[in-house]
Amino acid sequence: MADRHVSGGAHVAEGYPRVVACGAPREPGLQYGRGARERIARSIAAYADVFEYWAHMSWAEAREKARAYLPAIRAYDEGCLLQLEGMAEGAGLEFEDLLALNLRSEVMFGGTLQGAGAAHRPAGECTAVVALSEATTDGHTLLAQNWDWLIHTRDTTVVLEARPDDGPDYVTVVEAGLLAKTDMNANGVGVVTNTVISDLDAGEPGVPYHVLLRSLLASENVTDAFFRLYRATRCSSANYLVASGDGLAMDAECLPGGPLNVLADPPRDGLLVHANHFVSPRFRTGDAGLPTMPDSLFRHARLSSLLASSDGPLDRERLQRAFADHAGHPFGVCTHEATRAVVVDQYATIASLVMDLTERRMWLASGAPCTAPYLELEVSWEAGPTA
Repeated sequence: MADRHVSGGAHVAEGYPRVVACGAPREPGLQYGRGARERIARSIAAYADVFEYWAHMSWAEAREKARAYLPAIRAYDEGCLLQLEGMAEGAGLEFEDLLALNLRSEVMFGGTLQGAGAAHRPAGECTAVVALSEATTDGHTLLAQNWDWLIHTRDTTVVLEARPDDGPDYVTVVEAGLLAKTDMNANGVGVVTNTVISDLDAGEPGVPYHVLLRSLLASENVTDAFFRLYRATRCSSANYLVASGDGLAMDAECLPGGPLNVLADPPRDGLLVHANHFVSPRFRTGDAGLPTMPDSLFRHARLSSLLASSDGPLDRERLQRAFADHAGHPFGVCTHEATRAVVVDQYATIASLVMDLTERRMWLASGAPCTAPYLELEVSWEAGPTA
């Protein structure tokens, strides 16, 4: 990226502000907090309203609830806590504010909402795909996602470029204040993710979703990424689609709990599409998210059809066209907000990201891909693949 010498500075690049952070575990957090200070404050203000609306929980209650997760996070990856401490200092906030923000999925989809019924659950959409070498025109591995979420994130998303001393460089497109979201590291390992909700999501303390996403960014390869999910006692359901430039990939539908609740499968015929419902043949519990996100079935089928192998190998341009598809509008692959009485219930495609993991290149559409152009993120990795 341009201006790579600026640490902790935020400036507009590729549509969303970019923040550069370097150093030991606490220092990147400090620089991230300084560089995204205003957007982190907006995130917290927005989620205070979201928590109140969806979980009937005040921000003070969310902060207190978040403390119960500290032992599990510390045991799994204490570096995440150091990063949050630095972020809080840099943003001029308290540690509990950043901790509660990084538990936004657990607050919104677990515990307090169980038994509330589909009409009282927030929708959280994403549509993702991996195409391995046998499915692409140039033999490269492509990983891509439309990230659909609450519309306030148009004003809180940042591009974080990090050079931690204790792991590989990485770039993540993320809500300001969160540890990680959709991303790629210098080893050519990429991660995209989908909200899924099971009837096992009870809000019990464990390793949170966004801590796991940050941990995956330290992966050397797909096997390492699998182990990071496998060894965690997770507190919420989520889907993790992970791939690498050497042509390997896995899709892991994870339920709360330990290793037996990781349902990992490889792509079939070099292609795998995932939306917001469980698809693993080993899934044996209730899908509590599908009543809220019934369009997941149709987005999954539509994107699979658009990318069908019978139409020939894939390239980046074909992926980008597919992500702009409006079948089922406004709740298609490219999602647009419907008219809703309450702003905190409005969501849309916030960003679309396509990664060529073989060449370690990324293209970002900062908004709905039907209107926002895909622009390449100019990444010059200082650390190459470990293999």
